[in-house]
Amino acid sequence: GKNSPVGHWEIAGYIQSTPFKTYPKFPDELLNKIIERAGIPGFICNDKGSGTELLKQFGEEMVRTKKPILYTSVDSVFQIAAHEEVYPIEELYNICQISRDIIDEDNYYIGTVIARPYIGTNADNFIRTYNRKDFEYTGFGKTILDVFVENNKTVYSIGKIKDLFTGRGITKAIHTSGNEDGIERNIQALKRTNYDLIFTNLVDFDMLYGHRNNIVGFAKALEYLDGKLPEIMENLRDDDILIITADHGNDPSTPSTDHSREYIPLLVYGKKLKQNINLGTRNTFADIAATILDIKELPALNTGKSFKNLIIK
Repeated sequence: GKNSPVGHWEIAGYIQSTPFKTYPKFPDELLNKIIERAGIPGFICNDKGSGTELLKQFGEEMVRTKKPILYTSVDSVFQIAAHEEVYPIEELYNICQISRDIIDEDNYYIGTVIARPYIGTNADNFIRTYNRKDFEYTGFGKTILDVFVENNKTVYSIGKIKDLFTGRGITKAIHTSGNEDGIERNIQALKRTNYDLIFTNLVDFDMLYGHRNNIVGFAKALEYLDGKLPEIMENLRDDDILIITADHGNDPSTPSTDHSREYIPLLVYGKKLKQNINLGTRNTFADIAATILDIKELPALNTGKSFKNLIIK
């Protein structure tokens, strides 16, 4: 898989070996059951497409009919878009939770149900908000987050991490309103807390730039993060380790607006670590979890290979 939950789970040490199912259109029997249980008038669209383009096409009809927009992509996602003035956030979340429950009850094996709220007055100015929420498949296996909590370690999630792991193995969580907010929250956590693990997702690289084929925006977001790295590094304690990586590719220069299959970056920094070490091409994202558990002397997950000896003096 090359979607966000699968990538994050693998970083955290669980490798999803059976791919989730994808649907060009969702079956009527599934939709009818959701419509009845959620008490909504129906869905519109039920097709593959780019979310922003579908807002232009169906956004006004959604407001007029009160039928949420249902769509998917090449990934295993069940996305529901609705105007926040028609379906307040909690109502949309409830529809998504009902969808998640029915999908799991009837074994449709879909990876993620996504609430996609939007605002605006017409097709020319509809925009999606940061009130997006992901409802993940809950049947994934044990991760580094579970190991930390089981061993009385604290885990702080920043951004969409809590959604991706269905809240499991997380001590405290905070949602963010984009990259800048996520970076600041990360810096604040380094300054004010003693969490054993901070796991941060910077959503704009994916949502605003990768999926929108916005090369300039992607580059500027990278430059902004680069500019904040000195402050992040300055606030690391002597034994802290910073790992910068990704859950999948999302090349903004490809013709597709979907995630791309490519190697992820893996940059590791710490004040006491060796310098100028080539970590090589790793076989799995799970090497990251294996290394962290090795360093913290916590029980291994039997996935991935630790590179502790390459970085610890």
